[in-house]
Amino acid sequence: PSPQGAAGGGVEAAGPRPSAARPQGAAARPHSPGMAAAAAGEAGEAELGLLECRVCFEPYGPGGQRRPRNLPCGHVLCRGCLGALGGRGRLECPFCRRVCVPADTSDCLPLLQLLEVLGPACGILPAAGSGAPALRLALGGWGALVNPTGVAACPKSGRLAVAHDGKKRIHVYGHSGSCLQRFGERGEAGCDVKYPLDVAVTADGHVVVSDGGDRAVKAFDWEGRGVLAVREGFCLPWGLDATPESDVILADAEAGVLYRLTADFGKGELKKCQVLRAKLTSPRAVAVCRSSGAVVVVEHLKARGPKGSSSRIKIFSADMDLVGQMDSFGLNLFFPSKIYTTAVAFDKEGRIVVTDVCSQAVICLGKPGEFPIFNPLISHGLSYPIGLTYMADNSLVVLDSGDHTVKIYSST
Repeated sequence: PSPQGAAGGGVEAAGPRPSAARPQGAAARPHSPGMAAAAAGEAGEAELGLLECRVCFEPYGPGGQRRPRNLPCGHVLCRGCLGALGGRGRLECPFCRRVCVPADTSDCLPLLQLLEVLGPACGILPAAGSGAPALRLALGGWGALVNPTGVAACPKSGRLAVAHDGKKRIHVYGHSGSCLQRFGERGEAGCDVKYPLDVAVTADGHVVVSDGGDRAVKAFDWEGRGVLAVREGFCLPWGLDATPESDVILADAEAGVLYRLTADFGKGELKKCQVLRAKLTSPRAVAVCRSSGAVVVVEHLKARGPKGSSSRIKIFSADMDLVGQMDSFGLNLFFPSKIYTTAVAFDKEGRIVVTDVCSQAVICLGKPGEFPIFNPLISHGLSYPIGLTYMADNSLVVLDSGDHTVKIYSST
């Protein structure tokens, strides 16, 4: 799936996004007892396919960026993907390549009626409190950033690294919002970036990118020079975060494994690739607490039935013992919104903060010991938040793929 964003772009030809492999039932012989189970599994997959965009693989919704839209050729996309693909006034269907203009599209009424019958996907968030962070700077926008997928802050310099789908995949922004550097061109060389899914910045000043295009993890210095490319049999390297020791915690979404990578980036040497946890379910976003060493992972679950996908948050201690978890269903029992999490971070106090694409919000879920609480931090002004980080001054940074921007909120 689009890592939490619309696929393709007006700059480059649209194409299929990397995606965690979906389980398929084993083939059954005619009249075998497993045939009914296999048929039921196929029916469930078909049902999910009907209710999700086939470009970004996110579930359709009645409004906003998830609203289903018909193309003249008969194919259906969500509004977010439609806007990304037709950003320059010319729209090419990613499936049949028929060309049209965005004005020729229309709401997909059968799907909207089906969504109405199934009921609302989520409730409405209460407004953020009076002490909520205030937007102070917005960077990027369509043309500067194309379908951004990850954001990270340097803990020392405060520079921001943003991964996106443009010609040069990594943009580096300074304090004032100016773009200081662009690097990571698409290509076949060892440190070229084919399809960035996430980005992290280590304490020693290296930008580390997970590349779903060739299943590698690549490190660069601030000038954009590739210093290391790690290919350790990864299936789909996705979420990244750096520890205070400049190790990198990596989630492999397809293998269901959490790794710790220890490297000497200055020498371009990988010292160790350690499996921290296995048997996870499509782990995507990951964050490390700078004070306690705790690790939080967001799993994306493929549920059977009309409700489609859901997410689950798992919290591990510094020793990788499971100390807490909660899925979308459990969170729904406590909170007035169906929370579908695409990004996670720790604030300076060690509280877990997540993005919620259902309510287009950022929510604080509290510290691991008090998890989960419910404190909306940002409840308006976001389209499709899919990235999250904190700067050294505790400013909250939200990556919004809906309008291709990086939004920086002042600390409270």
